[in-house]
Amino acid sequence: MGAVPDDPPPPREAPQMTRVLTGDRPTGPLHLGHYFGTLQNRVRLQDDGMDVLLVIPDYQVITDRDVAEDLLGHTHGLVLDYLAAGIDPARATVFTHSAVPALNQLLLPFLSLVSVAELGRNPTVKDEIAHSRQSAVSGLMFTYPVHQAADILFCKADVVPVGQDQVPHLELTRTIARRFNDRYGPVFPEPEALLSAAPLLLGTDGTKMSKSRSNSVPLSATADETAALIRRATTDADRRITYDPANRPGVSGLVQLAALCQDRDPHDVAADIGDGGAAALKRHVTDAVNTYLAPMRARRAEYAQDLSYVREVLHEGNKRANAIAEATLDEVRAAMGGFR
Repeated sequence: MGAVPDDPPPPREAPQMTRVLTGDRPTGPLHLGHYFGTLQNRVRLQDDGMDVLLVIPDYQVITDRDVAEDLLGHTHGLVLDYLAAGIDPARATVFTHSAVPALNQLLLPFLSLVSVAELGRNPTVKDEIAHSRQSAVSGLMFTYPVHQAADILFCKADVVPVGQDQVPHLELTRTIARRFNDRYGPVFPEPEALLSAAPLLLGTDGTKMSKSRSNSVPLSATADETAALIRRATTDADRRITYDPANRPGVSGLVQLAALCQDRDPHDVAADIGDGGAAALKRHVTDAVNTYLAPMRARRAEYAQDLSYVREVLHEGNKRANAIAEATLDEVRAAMGGFR
């Protein structure tokens, strides 16, 4: 597998270089929705020569949970999924929130740039509060968008891949950058959103695939586990398989999943199955998913045999992120008047 190189990615002054910041909370395994929605695109951005930083925001796990369960296991699992999908630690930086103190110190000055009313109006915060697992939400829920702004601005990211539901967070980040620059002088760029072109991938119950809804197909699932999950998927009584997302979400979600794995048009996939019914559809999808994931599963299994390598990836990524964060915090302190 090789060692993680000590040298950081090429300097961002290189003409072709754009810095990208994205990440995933360590609350469970990544699934096919994550892969086709964002992870596949991160690998493409990395391969296109962009400076990709992947934050594992472990501190943010307690945003909507009382405790962070199996935090280390989930963190290692994310790194394994990244590596299996093609993230290369020689060209991308993988790090955890809690290991970068200077990043988290940016939260205080950033909070001074937004009002309580602005945080309360954030539609993503409203939605997260409505779906919170807690009987009463903590102050961390309201400051969550500002913490995300610190994630993005600490490294002066130019581009942030987001789903449509995360656009309000990025707009607040842009507002914080603009207000800081207006008040203290130019330090931060205003990052741009990179909206995914990937269609919404439905879970086995016909709704959005999500870890919290227990309707996902994890990337780390075995071939047999994947087959069992797909067998339980929601379909309908019509034996003729068609791709009609508005009227047949369960069937169409499965057809779309096979089409993504086979790089085909979903209408063509549906036509191939024809009158085979739900059983034939599920067999087709299972074969498509297992064939597609087989190389990733093999790589993941290899990396999982050597967790010391996973720890090394995080160690080197944390070093790189700390160097970036400390330089940014020094700039912020100087701009604000010499804070130490």
